[in-house]
Amino acid sequence: MNYQSIILDVAELSKEVGAYLRNEQLKIKTIDVEKKGQSDFVTYVDKTAERKIVDHLKTLLPEAGFIAEENSEARIDKDLMWIIDPLDGTTNYIHGLSPFAISIGLMERGQMVGGVVYEVSLDECFYAWKDGSAYLNGQTISVSKAPTIKDSLLATGFPYYDFTRLEPFIHSLSFFLQNSHGVRRLGSAASDLIYVACGRLEGFYEYGLSPWDVAAGAFIVQQAGGKVSDYSGGNNYIFGREVIATNALIHKEFQEAVDRFMSDRPRN
Repeated sequence: MNYQSIILDVAELSKEVGAYLRNEQLKIKTIDVEKKGQSDFVTYVDKTAERKIVDHLKTLLPEAGFIAEENSEARIDKDLMWIIDPLDGTTNYIHGLSPFAISIGLMERGQMVGGVVYEVSLDECFYAWKDGSAYLNGQTISVSKAPTIKDSLLATGFPYYDFTRLEPFIHSLSFFLQNSHGVRRLGSAASDLIYVACGRLEGFYEYGLSPWDVAAGAFIVQQAGGKVSDYSGGNNYIFGREVIATNALIHKEFQEAVDRFMSDRPRN
């Protein structure tokens, strides 16, 4: 399979759908917004964008299944799986803020083999494929060289509905605020991940995420020389609802700090 050709095609698709998102942002009204939860929204734009993406991907790889946020195509359990978020950062989008992004990942037999994240407002298309480098608008990117947390700018996300871990999360946030260059909360996990990949951030952590939030971005981080894990340091970050992504150099220090605050495992 020619992963490069497939991912370059998907990168162009993401730009086309991104143009639709930009145009519709000027038109969207409160009446167009549906609530999935107190701070979890969906619009006709999410649904239409996902349908545009799915329709194209079905022609590109007819044998592939889909894991998609708005469930416009309920085909699962295939050797090839597309993992799609048509609009990551919907809350930003409906309030006229940035960033918001399109995230499209390709998984083959349980392993990521390609990913595209298009950050719409900045017209920045990040992508990578198996056995290749990571790219931003055609230029190779890599993670930063900061060696420690104290040299790092970090990012996180706030929970939308699972507040059971809020207290330890606030403690972790306090620690990182006092021991790094700072912590940013951008409102789009896909954007956080690609910013780690290109060296704008050194580390990112968040819980309560879904596969479509992280699959493509995490793969791009790895192809850019970074490291991704769950909070315990394992590999269950796509479906495990928690992720840590770093420039690799700070990963052990960062992962151990996050785990120290956030783990509910018994400690000796």
